[in-house]
Amino acid sequence: MKQTYTESKSGNWRAFYQLIKQTKPSKLKISIALFMSIATTLVSLVIPLFTGKFVDSFTLDSISSGQIILLVLAFVAQAVAGGLSIYLLNDVGQSIVAALRDRLWKKLLVLPVAYYDNQRTGETISRMTNDTGVVKGLITDHLTSFFTGIISIIGSVAVLLYLDWQMTLTMLITVPLTLLVLIPLGRQMYKISKGLQDETASFTTVMSQVLSEIRLVKASNAEPHEYASGKQGIDNLLLFGLKEGRVRALIGPLISFVLMVMLVVIMGYGGMRVSSGTLTAGELVAFILYLVQIVMPLGQFTQFFTQLQKAMGATERIIYTLEADEEDQLSGRELEDARLPIRVEQVTFAYENGETILEDVSFQIEPGKVTAIVGPSGSGKTTMFSLIERFYQPINGTIRLGSDPISNFTLSSWRNKIGYVSQESPLIGGTIRENICYGVSRDVTDEELRQAAAMAYADQFIDELPNGYETQVGERGVKLSGGQRQRIGIARALLRNPQILMLDEATSSLDSKSEIIVQQALNNLMKGRTTLVIAHRLSTVVDADQIIFMEKGKITGRGTHEELFATHAMYREFAIQQLRMYEEV
Repeated sequence: MKQTYTESKSGNWRAFYQLIKQTKPSKLKISIALFMSIATTLVSLVIPLFTGKFVDSFTLDSISSGQIILLVLAFVAQAVAGGLSIYLLNDVGQSIVAALRDRLWKKLLVLPVAYYDNQRTGETISRMTNDTGVVKGLITDHLTSFFTGIISIIGSVAVLLYLDWQMTLTMLITVPLTLLVLIPLGRQMYKISKGLQDETASFTTVMSQVLSEIRLVKASNAEPHEYASGKQGIDNLLLFGLKEGRVRALIGPLISFVLMVMLVVIMGYGGMRVSSGTLTAGELVAFILYLVQIVMPLGQFTQFFTQLQKAMGATERIIYTLEADEEDQLSGRELEDARLPIRVEQVTFAYENGETILEDVSFQIEPGKVTAIVGPSGSGKTTMFSLIERFYQPINGTIRLGSDPISNFTLSSWRNKIGYVSQESPLIGGTIRENICYGVSRDVTDEELRQAAAMAYADQFIDELPNGYETQVGERGVKLSGGQRQRIGIARALLRNPQILMLDEATSSLDSKSEIIVQQALNNLMKGRTTLVIAHRLSTVVDADQIIFMEKGKITGRGTHEELFATHAMYREFAIQQLRMYEEV
C-alpha cells in the first residue's frame, strides 16, 4: 500500500473525497438534489409559523380558500421536491458505485498473479460488492439528511430565538446532554460496523472457497468441518448484529426520551407563559413543531457519521486494491515473430518473503524443438513456466527471445504467441464453443472451430453430445471428464495458433486410454512450434530434443534421454522406476 490512510481522520476524509471525485459524479444532479432538499427544509421551517398563526386566528369565518390552497400547495411542493431530491441522489449514488466497480473490475483484471497469491478471493469479491455498496448507502440514504438536518436545526433555533429566547434557551439545555450520549454511541457503532464489514468479507471468503471445491469437501467427508467453519462465521455476524441492535436500541429510545422531556418542559413552561399572556397558543404550537425539527436530525447525524466512518473504512480497502502495482500492459514493442531461441540467463527467483525457488538457472530453448523440464516436485519447474509467461519477474537474471529481453515486448503480444495447456486444463462456465474460442479476439468460423477440435481429437466426443458445441460444460468444466477437458484445452491452443507452446503436466492426471488420445492431440499441437514441456512421466518426454533436469531450483543435468540416462544418477533412477512401471502395465 503506497500510503497509510488510517493516519488521521483528515487523511481518511481526503482519501474518501478523492475517490468519489475520481468517479466524476454529476455536479448538476448533486446541486439540484441538494437545492431541492434545502428548499424542502426551508418550506418545513415556514409551516410551523403558518400553523401557529392559523391556530391563533382559528375560526370558521377566518378560514379562507386562499389559505387552504396555499397550505396544500406548500405540502405538495415539499413532497415533490423531496421525492425529486431522493431520486437524483439515488441516481448519483448508483452512478458512483457503477464507476467504482468498473475501476475495480478493470484493475482486478490487470493485477499480477503475485497479488492474488496474497489475497483471498472472498475478500476481493467483498470489496467489489459490499464495500462499494457502503459508499452508495452514504450518498443515497444519509447525505441529504445531513445537510437538511443542519439547516433544519439552525433555522428552527433562529426562529425560536425570535419567538421567545428565554424558552428557547431552556429547551436547548437538553441538546448538549443528548450529544454527550449520542457521540460515544456513534463511535461504538462505527467500531461495530467496521467489524461487521470485515467479518462479512471473511464469511464470503469461506463460502466462496467451500462452494467452489464442493466435490473435494464431499469426497473428504469434510461437511461437518466446513459447517463448523461457516457456523463460526454466522455466529460472529450474529454477534455483531446483536451489538449493532443494542446500540440502536439505545439511540432510538434516547431520542424519544429527550423529545418527551423537552415536550413536557415546553408544554409546562410554555403553558405558564401562555396563561401570563407572554406567549400565544399558536406560538406554543409552533414551538412544539420546531422542537421536533431540532431533535429528529440528531439521530440522523449519528447515522450519517456512522455510515461515513464505514464508508471511509471501505475506502481504505478499495484504495488498497486500486493502488496495487499492476501489470504493465503497454510498454514495449509488438512482437511479430517468436520463432527465435529463448534464452534463460542466470535467473534467480523467490516468492515474496519466501525461500529461493530458482537459483542461477541458465538454459536455451531452440526454436521449433522440444525442450522438457523434469525433476522431483518442488524443484521449480512450474515457477519457470510462470516466469516465461511473465506472471512474475525474476529477482536476478534475464529471459530473452533472441537477443531481446522478453520484457521489451508488450505483454499482450508476448502472451499472444504462447499456447498454454496445464494439468488442470481450466474451463469457464459456458459452452464448449465459448471455451475453445476463449481469448480469441477475432471471429471464429465453424470450419476453424471444427478443424481445431478434430486436431485435438475432441470432435469425437463433442459430436456425440446432444447439443454438440453448444453443450454447457458446467462450472470449471465439471460436466466433462479430465481427458475431455484436456482435449478442449488443446483445441483452444490450436485455435490460437501459437508459435511457443507450454505444456505443464498435460497428461499426468489421465488414465492410460485418455493419455494416448491426448498425447496424439499434443503431437499435432507441437508440430513446428517451440515447445517447452513439464512432465513427471518420463515416457512422455523421452523423445524430446533436450531434457533439463532440475533439483531444488538448480539445473543438475541437461541433454537427450540417452545422454542423461548415461550420466545423471537421479535421472537414471527416475527412468528405471517409471519406464519399468510402464512396461509392466
